[in-house]
Amino acid sequence: MRILIVDDHAIVRRGLAQILLDAFDGLSRHEEAKDGQEAYAKVVDHDFDLVLMDISLPGRNGLEVLKQLKQIKPQLPVLMLSMHPEEQYAVRALKAGAAGYLTKGSAPDELVAAVRRVLQGGKYVSPTLSELLVSELANGMQCKERHESLSDREFQVGCRIASGKTITEIATDLVLSAKTVSTYRTRILEKMQMKSNAEITTYFIRNGLVD
Repeated sequence: MRILIVDDHAIVRRGLAQILLDAFDGLSRHEEAKDGQEAYAKVVDHDFDLVLMDISLPGRNGLEVLKQLKQIKPQLPVLMLSMHPEEQYAVRALKAGAAGYLTKGSAPDELVAAVRRVLQGGKYVSPTLSELLVSELANGMQCKERHESLSDREFQVGCRIASGKTITEIATDLVLSAKTVSTYRTRILEKMQMKSNAEITTYFIRNGLVD
């Protein structure tokens, strides 16, 4: 069993590796990557049974990297791990091809169960995420929330605006120029038919989209 662990924090990568080594006798090899570019290169050069990847990566975020990995190796299962609550990114991750989504607040046993499930060819969703999926299915496309029209990058910018971050701070977080972030903000306002950051903030908070 070969697993690639992708996270920009070395201590997190080592912790995840140790949990998996303790749980799986058949873990013959694990590799680590600190960002999307390194992860992409390793997936191109090697065969893995599973990729365990954080969403919040420097440069290209985890959702973008996920889509790239699925283009070159569509059968490769990718389990997303994030500090963000499921309401923010889980459904987007699954739609992008993820085999499952776990928050970093999950217990080690849940991580092991998720990895086991994905390695057996299944999908892993928590009870909370199951409810989200059922709710989305029940609502249907006509009741689609306004934020669902946003691209992944626009959604990230919207979440940070709602968290009170400035354009400069968001640009630093996402490794973008301030001008690019301002362009995303303009698109968010247009798509969601809003006029100010205050409206974005109110909407994202009311819908549980920020921590």
